[in-house]
Amino acid sequence: MTIYKIVSTSEWRIAEEKGTFDGAPVDLADGFIHFSAAGQVKETAAKHFAGKDDLLLIGIDEKKLGAALKWEPSRGGALFPHLYDVLDLSAVVSRAPLPLGPDGAHIFPDLEAGA
Repeated sequence: MTIYKIVSTSEWRIAEEKGTFDGAPVDLADGFIHFSAAGQVKETAAKHFAGKDDLLLIGIDEKKLGAALKWEPSRGGALFPHLYDVLDLSAVVSRAPLPLGPDGAHIFPDLEAGA
């Protein structure tokens, strides 16, 4: 299954130079990298990235993350994927811009929800 991370273009540029993504400031503060499943990522964008542009939607193959990936309760008890490690960019399967639409909501590409 593909899971998703929303990041700023500048954060991702640094990750590409290093070959790993250590996390955004909120991830570093929480001690894990926050991800969302396909059915969760639009709500994540609305809640945590409202009105922000210059964002990327990064798709990650969860199978490549191993035991460091844990599905844990978060919003309303829903299980969210959390990575207790740095993200090796070899697990990335897609990268797409996440622009704002005229209504101020982000415009998403088609998302893979399957296994």
